[in-house]
Amino acid sequence: MRKFDFFLFLLLCQLTYSQSVVEKLIHGKISVASGSAEGVNIVNLVNEKSTVSDSNGEFFILAKADDLLVFSSVNLEYHRRSIEDEDLKSDIVIIKMIAKTTELKEVIVNKHPEINAVSLGISPRGIKKYTPAERRLFTANSTPGDALLNLLSGRTAMLKKEIEVEKKIRLLAIIDALYKDESYFTQTLKIPTDYIKAFQYYCIEDKLFAETLKTKNKTKIEYLIIPLAAKFNKILSEE
Repeated sequence: MRKFDFFLFLLLCQLTYSQSVVEKLIHGKISVASGSAEGVNIVNLVNEKSTVSDSNGEFFILAKADDLLVFSSVNLEYHRRSIEDEDLKSDIVIIKMIAKTTELKEVIVNKHPEINAVSLGISPRGIKKYTPAERRLFTANSTPGDALLNLLSGRTAMLKKEIEVEKKIRLLAIIDALYKDESYFTQTLKIPTDYIKAFQYYCIEDKLFAETLKTKNKTKIEYLIIPLAAKFNKILSEE
């Protein structure tokens, strides 16, 4: 068999397999020993579907075997879960998450602030600080062999999606920090309570708003968020 024919055969097999795989609406429930499981963001990195857990920690999301779900929340540790065949057969999938621990920062009086890791030569000046997802991607491409294998297996694409999810989580955290009271969304912007989180997702998809949000300048942020709220409410009224 010629190489081209063999490659075509593999491609047809892959297409046939992909068409035979059917997604299922998974019913899940987040279990936390202490703390609330409400408002946890769940993202399927493969089909890019997302949802948020309700007051009981329950959620529904489309997935198939080998899909990777990521769970993130302000008060819970970041969690990843690969969907298995058994999960598709279960009536409800239990996801165990751990509450974040808040540590008090140690106060150190430094009489010589000019002495630091950079000035001592321990850390290079201007060195890039990587997030967990960025470190995983860097490791996956650390050698030509690893880069090729991860590219062919789809791991590189998945890690890049994780970085995008990580960026959105950081943006949502800024919104939560700036607007701790939901009354701004419900009273000023007229966003229904059940749609506040969906509206926040809608806002961070706007590139200009996302860049402005990083500045944490509330005046500029609110200048952009008001017309976004009007568009979002119009979409809701037309549904």
